[in-house]
Amino acid sequence: MDVNAAAEAAEADGLTEPAVPPAPGDEQYPALAFANSTIASPGGKFTDFLGTPAQANQWLADRGLAPVDAGLREMCTAQLRSLREQIRSLLASRVEAVPALPAALAAVNDAMTKVPTASLLQWDEKNGPYRTPPHPTTEIVDHALATLAADAADLLTGPDAERLIACGSPPCGRYLLRHGRRHWCSTRCGDRARAARAYARRTRAGADAD
Repeated sequence: MDVNAAAEAAEADGLTEPAVPPAPGDEQYPALAFANSTIASPGGKFTDFLGTPAQANQWLADRGLAPVDAGLREMCTAQLRSLREQIRSLLASRVEAVPALPAALAAVNDAMTKVPTASLLQWDEKNGPYRTPPHPTTEIVDHALATLAADAADLLTGPDAERLIACGSPPCGRYLLRHGRRHWCSTRCGDRARAARAYARRTRAGADAD
């Protein structure tokens, strides 16, 4: 199940508005898709694609960051959600041109540096030497975290950082890479922003007439 299919399933359950396509840049930068894996909708509704271990496992699997049967537990899922918030903090700092929070920088750097550069050497009495991670599930999650953290660092320090903006249609909260004058992550958000502006103009016109 990809991101759009997950959104459609959530819609069917009455959890969100109609499915939203990936934000511009999501398919180029996994870290941007990661930051956008929670979506706010009007009325205080939220869709979180990392909300449960099964959802998080599927999200990683869809992007080649984990096997479908990795068997994530809540502890690993909580690690993913925590790094997501720190990456979102760094994206916000870049968009708003303010200093990054030290905790956010530390979290991303820690994710990149704590992963072993190689699997450990093991020895089987029958088949001889082989290499494998000591704790497969934990190792998978650590490598996924490292990959996403490194991708976030690449985005923030590369030329595309100049195009990074927040969706201009509250309460969405997604980030995107701007193309031309577009300031919305989706047609849905663009339509909502235009409708809000039109309503504001009508309200002002009515007030002036009075």
